[in-house]
Amino acid sequence: MDGNLGKVVITGVEGRIGPTVRAGLRADADHLVLVDRAPITGVREEETAVETDIAELDTLVKAFDGADAVVHLAGIAEEAPFGELLGANVQGSFNVLEAARRCGVRRVVLFSTNRVTGGYPIHHHVFPDEPPRPDGLYGVSKVAAEALGQMYADTFGLEVVALRAGSFEEEPTETRHLATWLSPRDCVGFVRAALTAPNVSFVAAYAVSGNARRFWDLAVGENELGYKPVDDAARFASRFPDDDPFWHGGPQSGRYAGPEAVLPHLDG
Repeated sequence: MDGNLGKVVITGVEGRIGPTVRAGLRADADHLVLVDRAPITGVREEETAVETDIAELDTLVKAFDGADAVVHLAGIAEEAPFGELLGANVQGSFNVLEAARRCGVRRVVLFSTNRVTGGYPIHHHVFPDEPPRPDGLYGVSKVAAEALGQMYADTFGLEVVALRAGSFEEEPTETRHLATWLSPRDCVGFVRAALTAPNVSFVAAYAVSGNARRFWDLAVGENELGYKPVDDAARFASRFPDDDPFWHGGPQSGRYAGPEAVLPHLDG
């Protein structure tokens, strides 16, 4: 795919990441189709708003008609009861991929999460092809969404990029972010690369800024997608003490991993 993005659908456009992606793609897209179950604000002439839930497959098929690519941001982005995660993150991702297949969309960018491997210890440098090690039910739901993307690529020839996003923030707000921060600028950079990289079948890549303390290998993003992040959380390091207990060991997801994070969402 060349630098022109064509007609791009963005699901979950009113969420935390959606406005940044929308603004970052606007200049190089012929048209943006904005999908969210919440009211969509500030719609421009070169945009179309579709107020729907990703549970509605038939509506997604109509919204995806004539699209060149889809950026799938919608879903639950935190720990939750497993049934809710199955509906929003697994069934929802299936609906997006199936609607893309039916409409002949060329490429789908799935927003996954670093938490599919959040159970690895902080001193382990993780490559995208290592086995999943989800930190909780949310991570499990994103492992399943990635698996659906792989299946649609292998079976139907859909081009799928799963971006394992880091901690998306304007600036780091906690010690863990010195490793996991994803700046808005790098977020847009990864999405644009995921939309335009040539010779893609299925790619899973960590989308995180070039933080000196990061846990994840960035070679796939650089070599297969052609994007090297430009920001580094190290410039904010003075805000956070080096003796923070997070650095003493434990899982990469920190407080998002472990029984205390999961038990509140289990029945019984």
